[in-house]
Amino acid sequence: MKANIEKFPIYALIYGCLGVMSPLANAEAVAIPVGQQSLNSSIAVPRAGMSKARVEQQFGAPTHRAASVGDPPISSWEYSGFTVYFEYDRVIHAVVSHSKSSR
Repeated sequence: MKANIEKFPIYALIYGCLGVMSPLANAEAVAIPVGQQSLNSSIAVPRAGMSKARVEQQFGAPTHRAASVGDPPISSWEYSGFTVYFEYDRVIHAVVSHSKSSR
């Protein structure tokens, strides 16, 4: 019992220092969600409502075409830098591909 009482001041000092120092160890990390990283991007992407023919005319042939899935049929075309999603023959969304920044 006596050994524990003798160590109490040391533990109190250690925990007290940690308690005082902990606010200094806080840092704020600013994380931008991947979906918002392209808002300032200069990459042109198809707009909602464009037809497949218009997308291919304006952006060229895709590097990959995924087959339609589900009902309504949703398909996608992959381009260098973005992917276009279609419902039937019309664009419903275009997503800029995530690129890892070199930090």
